[in-house]
Amino acid sequence: MKDFILTMLIMAITLAATISCSSSKTQSETKTNLREPRQSIVPDTFVLPVIPDTLTDPDRRAKYLSLHFWDRFDFTDRKLTGRPEITEQAFVDYISILPYVSKEDAEKSLFYTLEQAEADSVVYRNFASLFDKYFYDPNSPFRNEEFYLPVLQQLVQSPLLPQEDVSRYVFQRDMSLKNRIGQKANDFHYTLESGLTFTLYELRSEYTLLMFSNPGCPTCEAVMTRLNDSKPLNDALAMNSTSRTMLAVLTLYPDNNLTEWREHLPEMPKKWIHAYDKGMEVSQKRLYDIKAIPTLYLLDKDKKVILKDSSIEAIESFFSVIN
Repeated sequence: MKDFILTMLIMAITLAATISCSSSKTQSETKTNLREPRQSIVPDTFVLPVIPDTLTDPDRRAKYLSLHFWDRFDFTDRKLTGRPEITEQAFVDYISILPYVSKEDAEKSLFYTLEQAEADSVVYRNFASLFDKYFYDPNSPFRNEEFYLPVLQQLVQSPLLPQEDVSRYVFQRDMSLKNRIGQKANDFHYTLESGLTFTLYELRSEYTLLMFSNPGCPTCEAVMTRLNDSKPLNDALAMNSTSRTMLAVLTLYPDNNLTEWREHLPEMPKKWIHAYDKGMEVSQKRLYDIKAIPTLYLLDKDKKVILKDSSIEAIESFFSVIN
């Protein structure tokens, strides 16, 4: 199934590139091989590299395409930064391939892309902004901090970027390094309506769904409703007993308008734990990167991060498998 999806993705990208370049300057294509570092650049457009005929396996074709994707793109042409139908569309096609190659090859590809973009400072800054937009923005369907981190490690050292950009990327890097998947989530205090205060680590459960939310936030209410109606989550909650908690859902209000928070408590799911950050510890110590509200984390029994800044679909998929 993976091979079929990968093959269709490569075909779709190839077709899209062919259509977008149909009215542009063309030249004869020649066969290439893996020893050939670059193919000839085609000006004023984007053209995919020619994948060697000897590479028939979808995984090997994806690897080749990820490592040679930009070989025919003119990184010295600043005008292309103002042509999103060429540069940004190609960028989206490029990052669509990365999940289908190994982490090592994805990082090699990302490093090589930035290295090629160093040909011009304006082009480099444009590519930096595209990585920011698609890998870090909370509204991006492509957001992926694990891909973005190796990019950030390069950006924070680049002499081609103005200092204000470098400072922003330093902040993003520092926040992205917190609560990574597989690492233990940062502990914090949470306070219930009763005034009792506990820590995240004191919460004993096989899994903890942590939701940072605000009262009166329409998106938060929509997400709560969907999670509350979710069969996989309700099946997990139904497994809770006096001796064992399968799933604990903790909502944390990270601000200090407690009047508004208390007014909304009756509307919130009864089986969940609802709390607020009494000393605004999370925000003041920057314990979590809350790019948008709501933000969802799924933790295991040791409070290690399973899903970070997750979608509802990923959470439901996880519990559909384990239930």
